[in-house]
Amino acid sequence: MAAERQGAGGGRGGGGGGGSTEENKENERPAGPQAGSLGDSLGLESILRRGVLQIVKESQQQHGLRHGDFQRYRGYCSRRLRRLRKTLNFKMGNRHKFTGKKVTEEILSDNRYLLLILMDAERAWSYAMQLKQEANTEPRKRFHLLSRLRKAVKHAEELERLCESNRVDAKTKLEAQAYMAYLTGMLRFEHQEWKAAMEAFNKCKTIYEKLANAFTEEQAVLYNQRVEEISPNIRYCAYNIGDQSAMNELMQMRLRSGGTEGLLAEKLEALITQTRAKQAATMSEVEWRGRTVPVKIDKVRIFLLGLADNEAAIAQAENEETKERLFESLLSECRDAIQAVREDLKPDQKQREHSLENDSGKVSNIQYLHSYLTYIKLSTAIKRNESMAKSLQKALLQQQQSEEDGKRTPRPQDLIRLYDIILQNLVELTQLPGLEEDKNFQKEIGLKTLVYKAYRCFFIAQSYVLVKKWSEALVLYERVLKYAREVQSGAGAYTNSLKELPDVQDLITQVNAEKYSLQAAAILDANDTHETESPSQVKDGKPLSERFETFCLDPSLVSKQVSLVHFPPGFQPIPCKPLFFDLALNHVAFPPLEDKVEQKAKSGLTGYIKGIFGFKS
Repeated sequence: MAAERQGAGGGRGGGGGGGSTEENKENERPAGPQAGSLGDSLGLESILRRGVLQIVKESQQQHGLRHGDFQRYRGYCSRRLRRLRKTLNFKMGNRHKFTGKKVTEEILSDNRYLLLILMDAERAWSYAMQLKQEANTEPRKRFHLLSRLRKAVKHAEELERLCESNRVDAKTKLEAQAYMAYLTGMLRFEHQEWKAAMEAFNKCKTIYEKLANAFTEEQAVLYNQRVEEISPNIRYCAYNIGDQSAMNELMQMRLRSGGTEGLLAEKLEALITQTRAKQAATMSEVEWRGRTVPVKIDKVRIFLLGLADNEAAIAQAENEETKERLFESLLSECRDAIQAVREDLKPDQKQREHSLENDSGKVSNIQYLHSYLTYIKLSTAIKRNESMAKSLQKALLQQQQSEEDGKRTPRPQDLIRLYDIILQNLVELTQLPGLEEDKNFQKEIGLKTLVYKAYRCFFIAQSYVLVKKWSEALVLYERVLKYAREVQSGAGAYTNSLKELPDVQDLITQVNAEKYSLQAAAILDANDTHETESPSQVKDGKPLSERFETFCLDPSLVSKQVSLVHFPPGFQPIPCKPLFFDLALNHVAFPPLEDKVEQKAKSGLTGYIKGIFGFKS
């Protein structure tokens, strides 16, 4: 309690904000009949016309939990509790002495007493969730976490007991029971009492499902969200009790949603890793392209065991966004596995070189395993880019509708970039160590390269069509047909491996149709060009001031971009100011001036003496 009182004190300091108009409205007595009369039906439904779950969810979303800030939400609960006690004159003593009070059925004359207990439970729960975040780095805070959860359950039990009164409406009674079951399930979940936790969660789920069926669709959305939130917890408890089928459902939930949030997230990730690790203990080797390779690295074993599940989840993805996220998750796991193999490759360098000499070019097992994982990574990247290309092609077909909506229209250049990346990945596949001499593999990659080159050329041609470069587009269409025919002629023994690729026959049909459209557009464009080149409509780009003598139809003269004169005007050469150099001075003979210059005084001892006494000659 001391820590919670301290949180309330912190709210007092920050809250002048606690007395805001919006928060005070939450504590006002609702208008209507006198709440103290025994004939009235009390319930939180009458407070702003909201139920228990709606009050809790709105308060959480508006005060920090949208960003996972449990400390901010706890401060809000403390401030609201203080305002409610002040409004109801239900104070716990004074500043000098604490006097505990309990809400009893006798004083239950106002539905805000129920809200008072609900906020007590929410404050204890939010503090527990804050401690859960901090317990990742400070494990001893887990004891405090369990204490706060027990406190929240105690307040929820008190709320449920008070709601059993005949003065409380039926909906509030059911919601109080569901709230109590939810907090009890969370406490038992943290104690790892799986059977008790599952019973509590099932009770909560049953009540919310019945409430969802009893009310309108808008009100049912909130209840259904809570049901979806606790469903993974129920399956996790079932798995720990012994239901092995629950594991597959949990993994499917994780793959569909990209990871569970809240109470279950860390436990579910640890459980999946633990389950795969148990299965990995029995996995000792893997076979690829006729060669069996031992797998000794646990991280690689876990990745290979989960590969089929991840690929199945990608195939069952409902939309492109989910599929893209699953591709990224699979690529991330693959990179981690490759890094683990790479670390084992470094100390094994000398052994690999010795193996190459003795086996006449055959790579070591660890190097071959590295090639296999790299093949998985590059193949997954190709599938991801191909999936993105398909979605862009669909968007290109709906281009006109997208322009009307004002959205950015996809262009053929976007697809060209994707196919460039795919072709680069295929080049890397042909260079994998250990597969250089595999002729079937090289032939298969060569055919796939031709397929993607054909599609790349097709979209390059489409981009030329947009800028009316008809001849270049026609040449590229012919190149597309050339690549497609090469694929059809060489795909006899590799039909199975090419099933996943786009169908080149559809591409041939589309190119033939585009060629006819292209030829028709080129003819129409040539006619239009011929018509616009008549002398009366020729515009040579000169401004109006330079073509007064020539008549032409120039629509730009009545537009805002009219060209009257060249502005700014161009530079023209002008004569510069002359520079004068006096060259005659070197050839001038000046008259002698000796007769006009005074004779220099005689020097010597006589002149020195005369100079001392002031005599002058």
